[in-house]
Amino acid sequence: MFPIVDTHCDALCKLATGTAQSFVNDPTLETNLERLQRGRVRCQLFALYVPPSVKQENMFAMVRKQIAAFHQAVLTCPNMVHIRSLSEIATLKDGQIGAGLTLEGMDAIGRDRAQLSWLYEQGILAIGLTWNDANMCADGIGEKRGAGLTSYGESVIDENNTRGVVNDVSHLSVRAFWDVMAQSKKTMASHSNAYTVCPHRRNLRDDQLDALIKTDSFIGLVFYPPFVTNKDEACLDDLLPHIDHIGSRGGIKHIGFGSDFDGIDTYVTGLSHAGCYDTLINHLLKFYREEEVRGFCSRNFMEKVVRH
Repeated sequence: MFPIVDTHCDALCKLATGTAQSFVNDPTLETNLERLQRGRVRCQLFALYVPPSVKQENMFAMVRKQIAAFHQAVLTCPNMVHIRSLSEIATLKDGQIGAGLTLEGMDAIGRDRAQLSWLYEQGILAIGLTWNDANMCADGIGEKRGAGLTSYGESVIDENNTRGVVNDVSHLSVRAFWDVMAQSKKTMASHSNAYTVCPHRRNLRDDQLDALIKTDSFIGLVFYPPFVTNKDEACLDDLLPHIDHIGSRGGIKHIGFGSDFDGIDTYVTGLSHAGCYDTLINHLLKFYREEEVRGFCSRNFMEKVVRH
């Protein structure tokens, strides 16, 4: 079977808060070492996500705690390799699993440039300016105002561009999405589906998909049923219309996977954790050419993000 790149999971939040105790085989983690190995995951991106229930003054401490969990629980496992720059993914040897950090929302960093510089030093690979809410950088998709980037948000995009950090648009308001697209040098939607197929606010409208495709960007399909079917239930077949729709717009070589494991509480049937990727891939091979499925698994990410 083919090696997988998964561009989004929330396992670090569980490890940092004590919800999960061990990265090796804790069953409360949908993304753990045993499941990554079983699913043939070659590289997993771990989001730094601080829930909005955490007080602002405690948010940066939570980020530091998650990074500590990344080093102490994840990277101490056999064959887990810290990916500090995107190019390192291509150097992974057989049996190794790359682990990289991303940031989901600038809320914890705020306007503190020293904290932002420290974060870059940790080897952050991608930054999404917001979760669903508004912050000092931009409005998220859940903010009714629907504003775009602030001047500070623009400065963060500039810094990302300079450092080669990917700009993640998955949670942004529609206007903020377009602001980022106008400025970004390297872009991805780490975990989003097609709005035309499933009209959920978190999914991408056709003009957004077209813009990502036109700029040679990456789209990671997310496995959360409300984003797949707008219901709490979904099956593997329900993922196919999203692939077909994006493919019909010229994006078949832009599609990959951004599971959102450990950040969701309901699952696509047969796809409840990282160890289930073989089930998904075997299903996709019934409908798509092997070359296309290889692309979904990792090749498209390598072409559109790593080598772009």
